[in-house]
Amino acid sequence: MATAERPKARQSQLVTTYGVGSLFPAGDQSFMICGIDEWDEKWSPPVEEPRLARSLGVHTFRAPSTGKRNGDVPVVRFPTYHYCPQCRRLDRHWKFDAKKMQCPDCLRDLTPSRFVACCENGHIEDFPYFNWAHRGSDVPDGPHRMMLESQGASSSLADIVIRCSCGVPAHDLDGSFGRNALSKIKGCDGKRPWLPDAPDEQCEKPLRALQRGSSNVWFGAVRSSISIPPWSSPTAQFVTKHWAVLEHVPESALAAALPAMIEGRPGLSVEGVVDVVRQRKGLETTTQPSDQDLRDEEYRALIDGNEGGPLDTFQCVPVDVDERVQALVAQVSRANRLREVRALQGFSRVTPMITDTTNPRLARLSETHLQWLPATEVLGEGIFVRLSEDAITTWEEQSLARQRHQLLDQSLQRRAVESGAPIMSAPSARFIAIHSLAHALLQELSLDAGYPIGSLRERIYAEESQAGLLIYTASSDAAGSLGGLAALADEQHFADTLSAALSRAGWCSNDPVCSESGPSGTDGLNLAACHACLLLPETSCEHRNIFLDRVSLVGNIESLTGGLVSSL
Repeated sequence: MATAERPKARQSQLVTTYGVGSLFPAGDQSFMICGIDEWDEKWSPPVEEPRLARSLGVHTFRAPSTGKRNGDVPVVRFPTYHYCPQCRRLDRHWKFDAKKMQCPDCLRDLTPSRFVACCENGHIEDFPYFNWAHRGSDVPDGPHRMMLESQGASSSLADIVIRCSCGVPAHDLDGSFGRNALSKIKGCDGKRPWLPDAPDEQCEKPLRALQRGSSNVWFGAVRSSISIPPWSSPTAQFVTKHWAVLEHVPESALAAALPAMIEGRPGLSVEGVVDVVRQRKGLETTTQPSDQDLRDEEYRALIDGNEGGPLDTFQCVPVDVDERVQALVAQVSRANRLREVRALQGFSRVTPMITDTTNPRLARLSETHLQWLPATEVLGEGIFVRLSEDAITTWEEQSLARQRHQLLDQSLQRRAVESGAPIMSAPSARFIAIHSLAHALLQELSLDAGYPIGSLRERIYAEESQAGLLIYTASSDAAGSLGGLAALADEQHFADTLSAALSRAGWCSNDPVCSESGPSGTDGLNLAACHACLLLPETSCEHRNIFLDRVSLVGNIESLTGGLVSSL
């Protein structure tokens, strides 16, 4: 942009909130973040996490530019339709005074269109105002000058009227947001404006009208990984820094080349570096791991713990568990230092898609396949909690656990029938209970540790034979480095915090409505969960605040029996 004030976003937002293909609001203007093949790599520093890179099929990651020295992340203006707030003329922005972004007749700044059209394959284009205004009529020859008028009676779509100078009857926008409203007048053109030079794609999906600021215009597919041994050690960090050289050195020559390279670096040894190089090369020849494979490795590392040295980015030490919570909690670990890498692998629109490298419906971040993806890293602290497998297994066998799981499963089936989404099964009853416990515990930890709740994040481990949760600092700004969260893992502090969290979860200010309600929230994928009890800021929940149920955790509201923690 060649303006005096460039729009600004935090580096982490360019991966999680305003990633490639998303719409970025900048005052009264609107832009779309361009694909990574438009980025200048010299302004994007590398971010290394070999396990995650291997899982995503790339060599490395790069952090978005910080904007220094003109290294801005490129954008394009979108939507292209703008209107004058005074004369109400509606047209492409380049047909006004595109340099000043003003109406040449009224000298008023232009306002971008409130509406866009998207499809489930990730394509996006301008709302088809011309087609909507001329639907049901023959399009006459001659100039067409459209007007976007507001009747002012209300803020409904019925009060927004499109007129054209060609004389066709005016049409309001009432009904334009229906599921199949646009398919009657226009198909998807397969447009990808975030890839300025890319050709349009063939697409059979229907277009959906959405407000440009709506949350379902862009769903980022973000994958993350915690750095664990041996990749968190200073030796691995050294290998990563010099990997461009070390990967080409034969193992037989490493012993001779390394002494000069590691001279003056305490804690490094030739044998240790050779071993990590060998593991790194072996990693690149193994089968591409799935997200669940990475989670399994993290879970084992969190259980095993690692004291590490002062430069190790994974320091996790088990502590004693207070006898008051031993019936539920098998292990508590103080994670004094953690490093998380979050990478954007693609995105979807209209409905969120499964974050999977094999999912062909995720929109691509570049026209051609590149060997890197945008990512950010966060250093912080946290608390790891492993629940008793016996307690979880016993609870899963109870009728309440099966009933609550069945309710969510039925909601997913209904969603598939109504929206055409792929048929999915609800996550296990243990996942629902552990996820709900994580939300209750995170809220209480935020109060005790003094962190803003949006700077804490959960990580759930609830596959078969797993029963753990990690709560850690998730913010890359100052709010994520206050300190004090890991200290709450100590025996008495944690027992007090858990007891307070469960007591708070036992009653919601919206009860009995909250606890007795059926499926609610997004697509009916929550049960007893609302903003007064379990829901968290979107930055804190890795599962978009769905699959939550307070009753699975604390039991029926009348008797407080049948829940995971009812026996405590």
